Amino acid sequence: MLLQIPEVLTPAELERMQQILARAETEWSDGRATAGPQAATVKNNQQLPWRSASTQALQAILLPALQRHAVFFSAALPKKILPPMFNRYGGDSNTYGNHIDQAVRVLPDGSGRVRSDISCTVFLADPAHYDGGELVIEDSFGPQRVKLPAGHAVVYPGTSVHRVEPVTRGQRVASFFWIESMVRSDEQRRLLFDMDMALMRLRQQHGETPEAVTLTGTYHNLLRLWADT
Repeated sequence: MLLQIPEVLTPAELERMQQILARAETEWSDGRATAGPQAATVKNNQQLPWRSASTQALQAILLPALQRHAVFFSAALPKKILPPMFNRYGGDSNTYGNHIDQAVRVLPDGSGRVRSDISCTVFLADPAHYDGGELVIEDSFGPQRVKLPAGHAVVYPGTSVHRVEPVTRGQRVASFFWIESMVRSDEQRRLLFDMDMALMRLRQQHGETPEAVTLTGTYHNLLRLWADT
């Protein structure tokens, strides 16, 4: 499931994150340090170090925003979230060729692993401030090109071949991370998400009718059947 999620960050949260990023100018390093052998051959960007104070301050804003966002939770059904990382593209470090993310990522503190069921990018730069930089995701309907307003996110299957097109003006700054879902199957997650969104609309239109209660029970019974907690 490829899904664009608007307004993951409030304007105030986005402003605080952009201020932190502006102060972190000297902290950026070669993004290939965290790439696997295949990805390193096509990766040419910069990242903030995992353990830097700026990264931790940014994570402290982004993670609570994700946890409270109902659409993100419904789409991802997160069991584990790899702590978000932050990258930028521009100048001589401006692109990332076709690659597939590693299936299993090690937590930065070495305490465990996260299966990368879902990839997520949260855009942090105004798209009017840079040219290029589209996230291109290959799926069964052909290439999907994604370039979203700052504060918006996209989630897509970790199995997808994807790339970031060259940035030819300005800087593209974003957060990226992976999610291990309680429901491993992308198809099952899609069915649950569609049902959950339909139930939300039914409640808004008609309230807590007996039919809505019954369908809510069906949703939770399916989640109970498929979820691994």
